[in-house]
Amino acid sequence: MNRVSIFTTNAAAARFEDFLHGETVFAFDLLPADGPRRLVDGPAWAFVDWVMSDLSGLEMCRRLRADPRLRDAHVTMVLERDDSDDRRRALKAGADDYAVGPLDRQLMLDRVLALFVSDRPRSPLQLLEIGELQINVAGEQARWKGKLVPLRPNEFRVLRFMAENPNRVLARQELVDALGKAGDPEYLRTVDVWIKRLRFGLRNAGGTHLLRTVHGKGYVLDLP
Repeated sequence: MNRVSIFTTNAAAARFEDFLHGETVFAFDLLPADGPRRLVDGPAWAFVDWVMSDLSGLEMCRRLRADPRLRDAHVTMVLERDDSDDRRRALKAGADDYAVGPLDRQLMLDRVLALFVSDRPRSPLQLLEIGELQINVAGEQARWKGKLVPLRPNEFRVLRFMAENPNRVLARQELVDALGKAGDPEYLRTVDVWIKRLRFGLRNAGGTHLLRTVHGKGYVLDLP
């Protein structure tokens, strides 16, 4: 099953039901100020509100263009009114287009589907490099100082998400949500197994002190 991620800064819209189109699922998800809280798999669209609670939509747009996970996403700025100056500023900040809100589920899907079928979907992030850590997203391989890190699929996805959020304590629930496993309480206990295997793989590749446990809070990937 293919996946298209529809990120939105609107909390209500982020709860819209997923839409299945052929072999592709179009999934809505929240886009907070510090970026997506889950792995970005497949093409991505972002709907950014002109006014946000913690920063402006213009600043959010600039952040997206600097974020390797979403810099190639199609960004729609959702304006509060049809104002020519606002439209100009949105495009200058990096938005691909604009719309006057509020947008309901069908309007958002109509915009995404129109571009999805008429334009070649943009490629997701293929290579992530932070210091000596290299993650090949397409090939699902990770290397530390050039040495392959032996990982199973879930451990690879955990490492990828942690590398996209380095030097930050990630709780078990955050890791479960990031991998799209929310709703199954068993996965909270499975996180410890993923981390154990991930730590073993990193040590085999020479990354002995990369993964740190913060007792009572979660785990941190320490990268320069």
